[in-house]
Amino acid sequence: MRRLRIFEHAHDRILSMPDQVLLIDDDRKLAKYLSQWLTTRDIQLTACHTATAGLAALRRRRWDVVLLDIMLPDGDGLTILRTLRAADQETPVLMLTARGEPFDRVLGLELGADDYLPKPYDPQELLARIRALLRRARRGPALGARLVFGPLVIDRSSREVLRDGQPCALTAHQFDLLWALASRTGRVQDRGQLSVAINDGTDDPLDRTIDVHISRIRAAIEPDPRHPRYIKTVRGAGYIFTPPQT
Repeated sequence: MRRLRIFEHAHDRILSMPDQVLLIDDDRKLAKYLSQWLTTRDIQLTACHTATAGLAALRRRRWDVVLLDIMLPDGDGLTILRTLRAADQETPVLMLTARGEPFDRVLGLELGADDYLPKPYDPQELLARIRALLRRARRGPALGARLVFGPLVIDRSSREVLRDGQPCALTAHQFDLLWALASRTGRVQDRGQLSVAINDGTDDPLDRTIDVHISRIRAAIEPDPRHPRYIKTVRGAGYIFTPPQT
């Protein structure tokens, strides 16, 4: 089977152009409304209504943000997410779902989604989440932004994490969470404090998606995620970054 090649014909982004957002959703009426509404807010929305069309759009170019519905007529968004993340860890992905079960949200985050929004949603909230993902993706380099803990290297300038010299696949949310923990070594941080790192200053002490992201970070950086050496759980309090003694 020939391996899928995402972004075979990537185009350089022109700074004067509106932000380019790809929506993969079979609701044509909603897509038309969002396209018109977001255009007035300097966001150009391209809509695909099937999994096949969505994958073709992902092959053609890079997008600033991808909005991805779970239920599609010829497949599902989770399969598309797996394919995208296998080829690209940078593009922010916001999952859209009409399902209410936590399983769908958790699975999407486990597979590498940056955020999720259940239907029906307020367009203003969707816009706010898109802009938040764009801001995080475009944060510039910071001086002295490199942390080294033995074989683990966290570079904020390049937003890259290496373990034993090999890159660790983390989403934008996950990198921000890891940096928030690693830059405050030895300090316990609860969900509310950590949610600030991924929600642009919003403190949400009930944000359970933090737990899912932590699990994904551990899977990427820990030699044995079941017995973490770096990110430890403090029962009833939160999480703490404690690099092992050398």
